[in-house]
Amino acid sequence: MTIKLIVGLGNPGAEYEATRHNAGFWLVDQLARDGKIMLRYDSKFHGLIGRVNLAGHDVWLLQPQTFMNRSGLAVVALAQFYKILPDEILVVHDELDIAPGLAKLKQGGGHGGHNGLRDIQAHLGTPNFWRLRLGVGHPGNKAEVANFVLKPPRKEEQALIDDALIKSLNVLPKLLAGQSGAAMSLLHTDESKKREHKPAPKAAE
Repeated sequence: MTIKLIVGLGNPGAEYEATRHNAGFWLVDQLARDGKIMLRYDSKFHGLIGRVNLAGHDVWLLQPQTFMNRSGLAVVALAQFYKILPDEILVVHDELDIAPGLAKLKQGGGHGGHNGLRDIQAHLGTPNFWRLRLGVGHPGNKAEVANFVLKPPRKEEQALIDDALIKSLNVLPKLLAGQSGAAMSLLHTDESKKREHKPAPKAAE
């Protein structure tokens, strides 16, 4: 298995650029900068696309411009055209259930209520694609979620998310080389360390 397509999820337009829901766009923007390319709009693929060489691997980059809940339209158009299989796709997205500063890598699973993932899963007909989940935290109240993801992170949260983006970029070469276990292990180490250093709960008296 090797990743041939990296999809960053977000909403198009300047008003959404800095919002939590656009964390996937932020990572793909950085990959384009690192690869010294400009993403260009292609109506055939309903999104901004580009091709970069990452750690010796040619990879397509895609930012759907359909708005989040129709992301699958762009993903399936590009994947079918270039004959890219679901397990060769990495979708980068914001994750409410992970704290800012952490990122997790996994293949398959549910959509967790994320409209972008839900639509991609529906269009591909399988959940078997890879996900890079960038923690943005949770507002604590389900009713606040829609409002929360469409607002920019607080300054201290943004700094943590930026750290997680850097860590994620550093493990991508391993994933692209087919070393998914090593990539996950490296990315998830920070979280397990934090868990180890939590004080033990006091015994009931």
